[in-house]
Amino acid sequence: MVLWIHIIHAMDLKAVDLNLLVVFDALVEHRGVTRAGEAIGLSQPAMSAALSRLRVLFGDPLFVRSGAEMKPTPRALELAGPVRRVTELIRTEVLQRSGFEPASSQRTFTIVTPDIGEVNFLPRLLARFEKEAPLASLRTVARPREAAAEALESGEADLAVGYFPDLQRAGFFLQKLFDNPHVCLVRKAHPAADSLTLEAYLAASHAVVRPGGREHVFEQFLTQQGLRRRVVVELSHYMSLLPIVEQSDLIATVPLDLADVCVRHGALRIVEAPVQAPVISVHQFWHARYHKDQASLWLRGVLQSLFKAGSARG
Repeated sequence: MVLWIHIIHAMDLKAVDLNLLVVFDALVEHRGVTRAGEAIGLSQPAMSAALSRLRVLFGDPLFVRSGAEMKPTPRALELAGPVRRVTELIRTEVLQRSGFEPASSQRTFTIVTPDIGEVNFLPRLLARFEKEAPLASLRTVARPREAAAEALESGEADLAVGYFPDLQRAGFFLQKLFDNPHVCLVRKAHPAADSLTLEAYLAASHAVVRPGGREHVFEQFLTQQGLRRRVVVELSHYMSLLPIVEQSDLIATVPLDLADVCVRHGALRIVEAPVQAPVISVHQFWHARYHKDQASLWLRGVLQSLFKAGSARG
């Protein structure tokens, strides 16, 4: 506000048209209506009208013709410095599009994703951060469907990554990353691994994950098809499956990306499911408030490049 003191004095701020300050600054620099108008892209009539408004606004002639030039009055000279500082401030601080420099950013990015997302997305995402944004950090949070929308809308989280059907609605944007079919996960020496028929599958013992507040797509599919299986253990976290399946004859039917991770870290194998279960489409979601935010754009671009269709499996 200090910059405005000499300009508006006792005037009502609502009466100040910032475009007039641009005109004033150009007249101070170029000392002529025509030359100043050419510099800022205004016609001579428009410049003359603006000068008339400036004279009324400040109660002073401001510029008086002297030969080929428009000479500033003492009042205009008094205003020249403050007006220049104000116009520069608006140009550089207000109108300048805010940029985002990954290499120097110390921002913490927050992603809503279940534990599957943590084990599948974070290793490759962290490797990219180390190269492009070494000072930035990542935070993941698990949220039920309703809370995921609130986290994005409030700015608590930058993105939601995974299967969030409730976010496919007005006010949110989404981008598909990859399709995630269901497969069966068994220990390497499982007796039915080489010939898992539907009959054998339904007769077997199963481990099932039911994360709180999440969509149980495969369970809904079985119910719709009238298929029943024997569930021996129910878990709340997907990663608990690895030691349990590895040390038993239980079958776990899980998304392919999770199965890939488990196979890399345990004595397990992937078997094609004997039922045509629905494929889950994994998306990244963000709120409309952050659609053009430069940091969000960068993060979305990184995820899209790492996990777009065809590159989801590490």
